[in-house]
Amino acid sequence: KTLFFYGTLTFPPILHRVIHGPSNPTFPTPSSSYVRTYPALLPSHRRHRVRGADYPAVVPSTASASVRGTLAAGLTDADVRRLDIFEGGEYERRKVGVRRLIVVDAEEMEEGEEVEAETYIWIAGENRLEDEEWDFETFKREKMRFWIGRDGTEGE
Repeated sequence: KTLFFYGTLTFPPILHRVIHGPSNPTFPTPSSSYVRTYPALLPSHRRHRVRGADYPAVVPSTASASVRGTLAAGLTDADVRRLDIFEGGEYERRKVGVRRLIVVDAEEMEEGEEVEAETYIWIAGENRLEDEEWDFETFKREKMRFWIGRDGTEGE
């Protein structure tokens, strides 16, 4: 299966933890090498900050709006079940058209082919959404260590 991620799951350590659980040297996790990821763009949607949360929400929007994220291909049905549990009742997994982004150089990407994927659309009410866009860099700097461990390793 192919899914589009636009928030916390765009960070490989978090995606790995959701799919495989925390790493444990006594019980090594299966390799996640079967999942291939690509930069991608979700047209006609907008990403918002969720009031009081570290994670974002995406909702349908105007044709000119788009959300940059990660396309993950090769996910198994079991992976998707774990992702559904992680996302919980605030989101609904829906089919969407996503454009893969092709790296031109270090600073430029261009839109490539459109592919069908699924993504998690916010259904828990617009009253919880802030008008401000959720920011990757702010999450990485201020919050990610709490999601994967203070020193960047997986931890509780």
